[in-house]
Order: sequence, then C-alpha cells, then structure tokens
Amino acid sequence: MSIYLIDNIIVPLDSEPDFRRDALKALRCKASDLTEVSVYRRSVDARKKEKIRLNYTLAAKLKDGASIPPCAKVRLLTEEKPQFRPGAEQLQDRPVIIGFGPAGMFCGLMLAREGYRPIILEQGAPMAQRVADVEAFWQGSKLNPHSNIQFGEGGAGTFSDGKLMTRINDGYCRYVLEELAAHGAPPEILTAAKPHIGTDVLRQVVVSIRREIVSLGGEVRFHTAAKDIQIHGCKVSGVITDTGVIPCSCLVLAPGNAARPLFSLCLEKGIQITSKPFSVGARIEHLQQKIDHAMYGNYAGHPRLGHAEYQLSERNRQTGRAVYTFCMCPGGVVVPSASEEGTIVTNGMSYHSRAGRNANAALVVSVDERDFGSHPLDGVRFQQEIERRAYAISGSYHAPAQTVGRFLRGKPGADWVTVEPTYAIGVRPSDLTAVLPSFVVEQMMAGLRIFGRRIGGYDAADAVLTAPETRTSSPVRILRGDDRQSVSADGIYPCGEGSGYAGGIMSSAVDGIRTAGAVISRFGRPE
Repeated sequence: MSIYLIDNIIVPLDSEPDFRRDALKALRCKASDLTEVSVYRRSVDARKKEKIRLNYTLAAKLKDGASIPPCAKVRLLTEEKPQFRPGAEQLQDRPVIIGFGPAGMFCGLMLAREGYRPIILEQGAPMAQRVADVEAFWQGSKLNPHSNIQFGEGGAGTFSDGKLMTRINDGYCRYVLEELAAHGAPPEILTAAKPHIGTDVLRQVVVSIRREIVSLGGEVRFHTAAKDIQIHGCKVSGVITDTGVIPCSCLVLAPGNAARPLFSLCLEKGIQITSKPFSVGARIEHLQQKIDHAMYGNYAGHPRLGHAEYQLSERNRQTGRAVYTFCMCPGGVVVPSASEEGTIVTNGMSYHSRAGRNANAALVVSVDERDFGSHPLDGVRFQQEIERRAYAISGSYHAPAQTVGRFLRGKPGADWVTVEPTYAIGVRPSDLTAVLPSFVVEQMMAGLRIFGRRIGGYDAADAVLTAPETRTSSPVRILRGDDRQSVSADGIYPCGEGSGYAGGIMSSAVDGIRTAGAVISRFGRPE
C-alpha cells in the first residue's frame, strides 16, 4: 500500500471540507483505489485578513498496484524511522549520557530500546521536585543553582511553550512527533503546521519517556553532575561525579546551553570548543487579544483559528545583524529563568490551553565574535555580564522592565496601561539601555518601528519589554567530525543544543537519535 501526500488543499475558514473529493481530484485515480484519506498537516493562511483560509496537506492511501498521473502537488510519502545495526567494536562499559534534555532523552531512549542500558547523568532534579523548586523561587525563595528552569528533568524546554516547530528538513522529525504523541502529547501535534505541547503536558511526556528508559534497563541519575572527564591517550575512559567514577568508553555530551561549568571543563581537558553566534535582547508582551485582531481582523476568536502567532525578522544590510522575534508564546507568561545566583534571565512559557491574557516573544539581536571576542568562552562571559548587570540594576531578582513607548523615546521607566507584566517575581521599571549593549538597543528600536508597520500595534506604547533574554542558543560549539565524535577525544559524542548542534526541542531530539545511531553502528551491546 502506498501513501501519497497532497499539498495545498485550500478550504475557506467557514466551509466544510470534503477531503475524499479533493484527494480524488488531485490524484485522478479510481475511487476504488483510494482506501483512506487523513489530514497530514494543517496551517492557517492569514495573508488576507478578510479572506482567511485553511491550507491542508492530505495523506492518501492507495491500493497496491494503483497508478496515478504526475501532479505537482502530489508526492510519495517517505518517512524515516530509526533502524540500527550494532557495530563490531566491543563496548566494555555502558554508555554514559550527560544531560536529560531532548537530545539526551531521545539518545537514551534509542540506546535503551537497542539493549545498551545507558546511564544518564542529570545535575538537576526529577520532575516533581524540579517544579516545586522553580515555583518556590518564583515565590521568593532562594534560587537553587542545580534545579531551576535551565537544569532538571526534561531540560530548559520543559518550562516553555513546548514548541515543536523546526527549520531542519530531517526524516526523523515525524518520528519524534509520533513518539511524543505515544507518550501522552496531544494527537494534534501530528497535523498542526505549528505544533506545540504546552509546559503542563510536556512534563508528563518527559516522565513517561524516562520511565520507558528505566524499564528497559537504563538509568537516570538525578542530582548528579559531571565534575571531571577522564581521558587517556586521547580516548575517554570515565566520568567523575560526586558519588565516584563511572567507567565508560562512550560518552555522549548532551547538555543544555546553560551548562557553563561543562564548557569550561571541556576546555580544560583539551576537548576542542569554539564560540558561536547567538542573540540577546528582551521579552516583549502585548495583549493576546490585540495580536489576534491585528493578525486575523474580524475573524479573531474564530474557533478554527485559536490564538494568533507571529514571527518577525529584519536584517541590517550595513552591519549584517538581524533583529527578530523568537519563541513566541501565545497566551503565555514571561518566566524567571536564572541558573546562577545574582543574575537575571527571562524566558517565555505557555500552558497547553494558551489561555493567558498576554502574548510574549523574545525580541532579540544577533551577536558574534566582533561583540564578545574570539576566546571559546567569551560568548559565555558576554551573557553573564548582561545577566549580572540586570541584577545589579534591579538590586534583586525583580526583572528590569520598560514600556515600549518610553523605550523608543529614550525615557526610563514604565507607563502601565493595558498590558500587565507577567514575570512571576515582579518587575522593576528601569532603563534597558543600562542593561543591554547600545548596538542591541539601537537595533531593537529599529526593529520595533518596522514590526509595528507589519503588525498593527506591535510598537504600541504600553507594550512591555522585560530583560534580559540571553539564552536563545548555545554560545559555544563542542566540535565534532562527520562520525559525530569529538575531534579531540575518541568516544566522546557532542550533541544537542548545548553542544551547538540544535536549536529547540525537535532538532535536539533528532540530533539525539542520530547520535545514538552513530554509537550503535560502532559498538556492540555492552555485556
């Protein structure tokens, strides 16, 4: 039986679709040869607010031997599922994975299913305790540097919108979605063009995956940080933790982008790393209702649309810098995301319902070596300086905030009108020019004016900027070769966002799967 994808099935918003009729028209096959039609992907075309339409990709199953004439909008479905064949090299010890974010989680899941019984080290806490630690910090308790939004079961993405969008075109993307759905994610992630899970549901999904890993002989050791990596003769031989040495000849580095001590450790051990570009800025909040109306016009609130999302970008031709929005959270909140004492970091988060009053997104500007230097850890130091400056200006974990009108006029403070800041600890009206580098501020200002012409009201005076947003992506890359191993040490496999090879849940998960494949294709199962 063959499955064909049929693109660009356009349906007016208030019309009832007839997908079987549409499929037969596109395929031009016998009706008896078409056995099943389902929605493969659904998106919203809101380019004309007075004529919003839904755009579907259909999956059509045809009987064996059925033939169809060539058609530009029809293509054969080719999905890739992991198929591994163990290698010949003997693996003396169980593989070790550092980090239990999406990359480490999916790498561990694949290894566990193939009988490799991985040991996964996570410096943070299991889910229930992690959630309690995060909520306690938001309510005024002391920050736990090892259990917070950055560190703990599921990684930083656990406290986010749970977005599953990605720009990578990889055959494993669909497989990742199917695995997440099998572990409790909403089934609509399989068809939505912009799928999301929501932080509340994602937490349950992560725990379900961990339980499968453990049921297959794997281990997840929480509160266990890697203090040192043993390397002999340019080959990894073990990991030193608080509880002792774990021998290993296969070590997967799957940290988050906040794993600064691990980056320093890699440099000390001669594991080659380099700095890489990232972005910094602030979180911007608007009333979600205003964004819905600006994007959907009179159709705002239509039951088939949900809340509006946006993605905006503009590049300065002279400097090459980009100002853009990132990680937009409809109906979400801005969350305190520090992982080091005496620093302030912001991020965005939504629950599955996206029922919050505000929309928020990162409004950020790209930075690179010309801004922070060429040393491998200069990008890390650049982030830390901004985060510490924000804390010093505030005098507490209350985040510096400024309304857009004042920001654009160069006036410190805030004029609260309709948009109330959602940052849990509270904000302190400030001057963001004292927090962020001047070139970042200048490009943010230019971006706001441009984006205000693209989305009506985006530069509204009462929109709120809360700073700083510094953890958009990893500031380093742990260099690896085509075999996915470190270029410096045999048996070390850098992967995921923190190692500089992914950006978000989906691409990190895919990188974890492909790294597991590299390990399996080299090593036989441990005894």
